[in-house]
Amino acid sequence: MEYRVFGKTGYKVSALGFGAMNLPGVPLEQARETLNYALDQGINYIDTAAAYKNSEEIIGACISHRRSEYFLATKTAKRDYEGAKEEIERSLSRLQTDYVDLLQIHYVNYPAEMKEIMSEDGAYRAAMELKAQGKIRYIGLTGHRPEMLAKWIDKGDFDQVLFHLSLPQPFAADDLIPSANRWNMGKTAMKPLSGGFVQPVDKALRYPVSQDIHTLISGMVSVQEVDENLRALEAVIEPQEQQELAQLAADMGSHDCRRCNYCSCPLEISIPDVMISSVIRSKFGLLPKGEAFYEKHKEKLTSCADYDPCKEQPLCEPKCPYQLPMQRVIQETASTL
Repeated sequence: MEYRVFGKTGYKVSALGFGAMNLPGVPLEQARETLNYALDQGINYIDTAAAYKNSEEIIGACISHRRSEYFLATKTAKRDYEGAKEEIERSLSRLQTDYVDLLQIHYVNYPAEMKEIMSEDGAYRAAMELKAQGKIRYIGLTGHRPEMLAKWIDKGDFDQVLFHLSLPQPFAADDLIPSANRWNMGKTAMKPLSGGFVQPVDKALRYPVSQDIHTLISGMVSVQEVDENLRALEAVIEPQEQQELAQLAADMGSHDCRRCNYCSCPLEISIPDVMISSVIRSKFGLLPKGEAFYEKHKEKLTSCADYDPCKEQPLCEPKCPYQLPMQRVIQETASTL
């Protein structure tokens, strides 16, 4: 296992981290076996959140007795002081621990949210108070708009940042990582498979690890998946492969969607899923979860071209901060189904 110094924290984290968001979907004994196996293999970064159903409780029940062996990160999506303080205290109880190594203020995509978080009665104040009490060691920020995250972290208020970095979403490499480096922040990448869509899996995992990050969190729910992830990252990534992966990511990211979720569709089409998978789908095909998505939503996708309110002006596109041709991509994709 490769370990990297996690920015200003000084902690050596495993290059492969454990994302616990999907654990509530499997039996408790399977979750217990998977978490303990991951720790046995040297994975020492565990990521969860208050919003991930009972993920925190699973971690507390399964590995709290091994607390000294892992760096524990959780999240609050509350924006106000009282709500955040209450949620963080509840997380500590669920995780069966006196402290978390990292508390991340979660899923911040709008300037108004950030303003509220950093206000006198905002979530950041709650995090700072609990840090002073020893219940939080470090404070981080997460979101889906790398260029906005770069702006928000550039005052030195945060110790870590969590962001998308994958073959079809490579944008943080240019938009965010340089800003994080200026402040010696911990850099955590997420969603290498973009929610279970992207293949080939080995390249999907090796690309973010080949970039200037500290740890990659991958959602694993079985011993088999832990082994698959470890095997994919076993070989050293040489400079030539790093360049090849970077070029592939540039090609696969040509759709330009950041999954910021500003857009919405009256037909309830999941626009980011279509946009992000559009290029990689045509080149490599998709994992079973991705193919199932298209099968499930085929009728919605093919209805786009005939939806009268969007014929003159698509309702989704004015909401996109990146001015992306979403209607065209959806209709082109629908024509291949």
